[in-house]
Amino acid sequence: MHPATSRANGADAWPELSYAEGHATLETLHLWTQIVGKVRLTQSPWVNHSWHATLYLTGRGLTTSPIPHGSRSFEIEFDFVDHALHVNTVDGHGWQMPLEPRSVASFHAELMTGLEDLGLPVRIHGIPNELPDPIPFALDETHASYDADYANRLWQAFAQSSRVFTWFRAGFQGKVSPVHLFWGALDLAVTRFSGREAPLHPGGIPHLPDRVTREAYSHEVSSAGFWAGNEMVPYPAYYSYAYPTPDGFADAVTDVPGAEWNAELGEYLLPYDAVRGASDPDELLGRFLEATYAAAARLGGWNRAALERSRTAPTEEEWADSASQGEAT
Repeated sequence: MHPATSRANGADAWPELSYAEGHATLETLHLWTQIVGKVRLTQSPWVNHSWHATLYLTGRGLTTSPIPHGSRSFEIEFDFVDHALHVNTVDGHGWQMPLEPRSVASFHAELMTGLEDLGLPVRIHGIPNELPDPIPFALDETHASYDADYANRLWQAFAQSSRVFTWFRAGFQGKVSPVHLFWGALDLAVTRFSGREAPLHPGGIPHLPDRVTREAYSHEVSSAGFWAGNEMVPYPAYYSYAYPTPDGFADAVTDVPGAEWNAELGEYLLPYDAVRGASDPDELLGRFLEATYAAAARLGGWNRAALERSRTAPTEEEWADSASQGEAT
């Protein structure tokens, strides 16, 4: 019950990631990703569950993927190897700025100017989302930290997590999200859906319209992800929850070392350090993902036989047989 890639997966591949040491950079990066994410949000048609606004892992950092702008398209990428923000257009133009200690206000102003210079003017809602007491981006001189080493290690932790999330995602043939990064809470996530509508979500997330939250949770979900920590959970951790939470869910997962139910958050948490320190990190994280999903699906009465699938790839003989049938038709 773990990814085949785990045979090459040692703890040294999972970087050390301390919230205490990196929280200033984390807070600044969180706000920078919100600015970039809002550019994609503003320019993109609405997709269910806000999937039109997310960011994605690349081989060097995070990307928006192509964003429409009239008849043109452009992409914004955080490069955590060379530590630069790149904007590239489909017609061959580009712009970049270094990722270095600079205020959120400076980042916001320079990016907006860079987009203007490329003929890509964009206006975004200038208030951060999902944060208490937010400072408008254009006025935020408080958050201005950038530790290049921490930023690179954070990206590597996302990348390691994404590998296992992608393996986990492959075991489901029902509706399932991409493995993507939500900049509201700066968490990498993957979500499975039962196919049934859910009760109306109560909302109440700071600085996020209730209509957005309610659309995101319009249908039953089992969702898992990774975030690098915050004041409430001051350490990097994996999480898993179900909406609505079925009866007995809080006591249903007992066989994943290090995993605990957090009653305040209403979800299971597995510290990143527990995964990083395991003899087989992929196996432990995969077990956490499978066990929490299985509990949610079993207690929630999901049609698991119809929704789940084998991860076994077709053999060469099966591919050849499929190809020959295609030629015959």
